[in-house]
Amino acid sequence: MEKQFDLIVAIVGRGFSDLVMDAARAAGASGGTILHGRGTGVHEAAQFFGIAIQPEKEIVLILARSEERRAIMAAIAEGAGLNTQGRGLTFSLPVDQVSGIVHLLSPTQP
Repeated sequence: MEKQFDLIVAIVGRGFSDLVMDAARAAGASGGTILHGRGTGVHEAAQFFGIAIQPEKEIVLILARSEERRAIMAAIAEGAGLNTQGRGLTFSLPVDQVSGIVHLLSPTQP
């Protein structure tokens, strides 16, 4: 069975998830989920009065049809400025099986 969906993950600084979602919707995404997190990488920690501060992140999860993935990811990279160093990143993962997304499933799929 050929995969029909991919999970697009975008990790951006706090406050940038709206740019990600606006760009993704303009490219055909029907919606997404935003999670809050914090960075722990080597370059993430900043010092403020001698106290290490970890920048807050937003993780955007978008389930998209496989044939729409490239366009959505390109729109996110452009719209959220991900081609600028330090602005964030996006990647995708193949999805083998889904349920609960009736609006995206074809009529022939259970």
